[in-house]
Amino acid sequence: MGKATVIPFGPQHPVLPEPLHLDLVVEDEKVIEAMPQIGFVHRGLEKLVETRDYNQFIYVAERICGICAFGHSMGYAETVEQLMGVEVPDRAQALRVMWHELSRIHSHVLWLGLAADAFGFESLFMHCWRLRERVLDIFEKTTGGRVIFSVVKVGGVVRDVDDAMFAYIKQVLEGLKDEYRQIMNTLLTDTSVKNRLVGVGYVSHDDAVAESMVGPFGRASGVNYDVRMLGNGWYGKLSEFQPILSNDGDCYARVQVRCLEVLQSIDIIEEVISRMPAGDIEVKVKGNPADGAEACNVLEQPRGECYYYARGNGTKFLERMRMRTPTSQNIAGMTIALKGCDLADVNNIILTIDPCISCTER
Repeated sequence: MGKATVIPFGPQHPVLPEPLHLDLVVEDEKVIEAMPQIGFVHRGLEKLVETRDYNQFIYVAERICGICAFGHSMGYAETVEQLMGVEVPDRAQALRVMWHELSRIHSHVLWLGLAADAFGFESLFMHCWRLRERVLDIFEKTTGGRVIFSVVKVGGVVRDVDDAMFAYIKQVLEGLKDEYRQIMNTLLTDTSVKNRLVGVGYVSHDDAVAESMVGPFGRASGVNYDVRMLGNGWYGKLSEFQPILSNDGDCYARVQVRCLEVLQSIDIIEEVISRMPAGDIEVKVKGNPADGAEACNVLEQPRGECYYYARGNGTKFLERMRMRTPTSQNIAGMTIALKGCDLADVNNIILTIDPCISCTER
C-alpha cells in the first residue's frame, strides 16, 4: 500500500469550466476520498432583495447562472406570482415553457461539447458548439439576447412570438435534430468513449436516493424524478411526461441520459408550438407582497430540481429570497462517484455530473 497524499484539484484547472475546488486524498493513483471546498465564489445575490424591488430582482435572479439564466428568471417569477396570487395568461406560460426547453437544449449541448473536450474529442466539441449557436440564434431573434434574455416579468413575458417565427423555430429544430442524432450516435457508440466512461464513477440507486441526487445525475442512477412530471404550469397541459432513466449509474449512463433529453426537449417545444394558445402575454401586477406571506416553487433546471422560496413584508422589497440549486444537491453524490476512481478519471466524472458553481455559490 502506498502513502496517502492530499492533492488540491481546482479551483483553477485547465479542464474545468467552473471554479470547483476539491481536496483529493490519493493513494497509488486511486482516489480514496474527495472533500469539496465550498465558498471560492460568493456574490451575495440573495442579499440584494433588500435593495432591489421584486420586479427589479428578476434581473438579478437570471444572473445567478449564465447557462440557466432563463430558468432562474422563470422560477423566481413563478414564486413571486404565487406569493401575490397572480394568474399568468396561458400564452405567457406556453412561451415560458418553449424558452425553458430551448434553454435546456442550449445547456446540454454546451455540456456535451465540454465533456467531449475533457477526453480529447476535439472535433465533437466543435460540432456541439456549432449546433448550440443555432439555439442561441433562436433566442436572439425571439428575446433580443443570447445569454441573458430578460424576457420574463412578474405577471407574464415582455415579448410575443408570431406564427412566422414559430415556423422558423420548428424548421431550425428539425434540422438540428437530424445533425444532433448523428453526433449523439457517434459519441455513444465510439469505442474510446466507452472505454473512458463505462463502469467509471458508479453511483448506485440507493446512494442516489440517500444523497437526494437530482436531475440527469440522479436519473442515470434510476431515480424516477423530474419536476416536469408534476405538471406544474403549462407542462400539465402537454402530453404525459416520462423522465429518461438509466439504471447503470456510471459516467456513460449520465452522458446517455443527457443526450436523449435534448431530443425530448425538441419534441416538447414542437408540441408547445403546435398547441400555442392565443391571448395576452401578461397581466398587470399591482400592490406588494403581503407582510408574512410565503411561497415556494420547484423547477426542473437543466441540471435538476431547483427550489425557490420567497417571503414578503408588505413593501416592494422582499423580506427573503432563497434558491437551492441542483448542484448544491449533487455535490454529495459527486464525492461518492469519485471515491475509488483512478486519478486520471476525475475530470471525466466531474464533467458528466456537470456541476455549476456559479449557481451553487450565490
